[in-house]
Formats: sequence, C-alpha cells, structure tokens
Amino acid sequence: MKRLSTALLTGLLAALFIAGCDRPEPESAANEVPALKDVFDGAFLIGAAINPNHYFERDEQGAALVKRHFNTVTAENSMKWERIHPEPGRYDFENADQFVQFAEENGMFIVGHTLVWHSQIPSWVFEDAEGNPVSRDTLLARMRDHIQTVVGRYKGRVHGWDVVNEALNEDGTLRRTPFLEIIGEDYIRLAFQWAHEVDPDAELYYNDYSLENEQKRDGAVRLVKSLLDQGIPVTAIGTQGHFNLEWPSVDLQEAAIEAFPEIGVKVHVTELDIDVLPRATPEQTADIARTAEMAEGLNPYAEALPDSVQELLARRYAELFDVYLRHQDAVDRVTFWGVTDGDSWKNNWPVPGRTNYPLLFDRAYQPKPAFHAIVDLVRDGPVASTER
Repeated sequence: MKRLSTALLTGLLAALFIAGCDRPEPESAANEVPALKDVFDGAFLIGAAINPNHYFERDEQGAALVKRHFNTVTAENSMKWERIHPEPGRYDFENADQFVQFAEENGMFIVGHTLVWHSQIPSWVFEDAEGNPVSRDTLLARMRDHIQTVVGRYKGRVHGWDVVNEALNEDGTLRRTPFLEIIGEDYIRLAFQWAHEVDPDAELYYNDYSLENEQKRDGAVRLVKSLLDQGIPVTAIGTQGHFNLEWPSVDLQEAAIEAFPEIGVKVHVTELDIDVLPRATPEQTADIARTAEMAEGLNPYAEALPDSVQELLARRYAELFDVYLRHQDAVDRVTFWGVTDGDSWKNNWPVPGRTNYPLLFDRAYQPKPAFHAIVDLVRDGPVASTER
C-alpha cells in the first residue's frame, strides 16, 4: 500500500470531516457504521483496553461497543500486581476471571497486562516485615511465584502477555527500578523465561512508551535482541501509542515500526490514544508517576471539543493508520487504551479532573470524525491479507 501524500490526505480528511458532520442521528447511524474489526480484517487485530464496567456489562452500551468493534481486548488494570496479588499469599482473581470469560464468550484474542512492572505494585513485594529491601533470592522467589501463578491460571486462555513493562529510561538504559536494584539486569530474562515455561504457547511481549524517540528505541532493540540471542522467546514489541496532536511525526512512527522486524519480532501498537489538551509537563512522556497541578489553560474543552480540534484529531488518526496499513506485514495488533472518551485515563493524567477526548468514541458512545477517518482509509478497497 502506497503512502498517501500530505495534500491527498489533507483533502481526504477535510471531505470526511464535512461528511461526518452530516451523518445521520445516532439511532440510525449506529446500524450504519461498520465494525472496526471487519474493516481491518486481514491487516491486523483491532482492540481496546477494557475495565470491569465493560466485562461485567454494567456499562451496557460500552460492552456493546466492545463486542461489535473489537476482536482483541487487554485488561486495563485488573491483571496488574496491585489488583491481582495485593497481599503476600493472597490472590484476587475475581475481575481477571470475568475479563477472560467475557473475552472468551465473544471470541476475542486475550492480552494479559502486565506481569512485571515497577508501578501499580504493592510495596510488600520489595520489602521485608520491617520495611527493609528484601534480598535478591526473596524477590526472585516472589516474582517467580507471581508469574507462575498468574500465567498458570490462564494457561491456554490468555493468548499473549505483556511480560515486562516500561523497563527503559528515555536514553535507552535500564530504569533503576526495585527489580533492577535488588535482582540485577537478569530479572527481565527470568521473567520471560518463567512465563514461557508455564505456558509455552503464549505470545510474550516487551511493552514501553516513546519508542519513537531514537535513543529509547535503540535501547529497546538492544534489550530484545539480547533476549533473543540468549534463546528467550519474545514474540513482539509493544509500542505504546500515547500520542498527541503534534507528536510523533509520521516518520518517527514509521521508524519505531521498522526497527523491530529487522531483529525478528512483530510490532503491536498497544495503548493508542491521542491527547488533544495542552501539554502539562515539559517532557513528552507517558510515565504514570508524573503529575501536574491544574492551571489556567490546561482544561480548555471542559464542555465539548470544538469542530476544528475534532478535525485535527481525525487527521492524526488517519496519518497513523496510514502508517499501520502500509506496515501491516509487521503490525499484528492495534489496541486503543479505552473504549470511549469517558473511559480514558487521560482525563486524570497528569492533571486530575481534566476533560479529554483521545479515543474514537465520544461520551455518548457515538463514533467521532476520527472513527470515520480511519474507516474511510480502507473503504474503497480491500486490505491485503497477511500471514500470521
């Protein structure tokens, strides 16, 4: 598939936005919009991160969107250590079990998120009874028990795991997490090794953000290549798509995708959302630990998103999906981080209480111009089939 020229893409999106404004009312439009999983069938899986309101179907409209549009789902929070293993010796599988059951009932590819991450993890994992750092052997035992118990419970049911999450600094070096400081660099290798031993058929991923930046991308390439050279199976790199209206450029997104097939792994776009609000921190980061205070001008669209910004959002999504479609031989999955704008973590990060609009469906569960923009990229012709 050829790359769309800037002029052609701009003209196409302008026409789509105007057409989108004249689309039928929600009642009739709901039956006319195509399912995303059908639109991109043969190119890549299309998914969403879902929460208990979806998989317990307390949010009936949100659950209906998930069933209609997505063929893969990720547990947004329910499989993170703090939720599934909150205390020593105690696991809480209620939400994770329901997540897996919901996905199975709807024939979806299931992604577990995440086994080893330094955030959203209880302090007891790294401390003894007096609050002192535990030994290497103790942390290894705790990590191994966690991986074997969680992966083992869902063996043959969860199809892929984000094994290690966000282990790199922005310069591509290993982040000084408690896992690194107590165990050493081999904690990553061991995490993948133990997950593979428990479920040899599960896909295993390394997941991180800002891989569009060269230094961090190079660090990820070195890390994954090192694992592969040691005989450790890594199926794909997860490149988190926490983007905004200006960053990354098309060329940077392309570079992030092209780097990994060269070393023998696929690419998954794992956490796609596009922030439309002014940047609240000077750095381009998706580090959940970063916070900022509310200030004048940081919440400009508290009531609604202006049409002009809707058009910019549609253009950004179309630019990115044009890249994904041209690289569909490398991209196996594109997952949005949430279902509707109301679900998104971007409403509270890094500034709590803002009103953001980063996804394809609005707070009324209706498809936005951005939805129609990516659908219309492939409306006029079939997507070439690729081998999986």
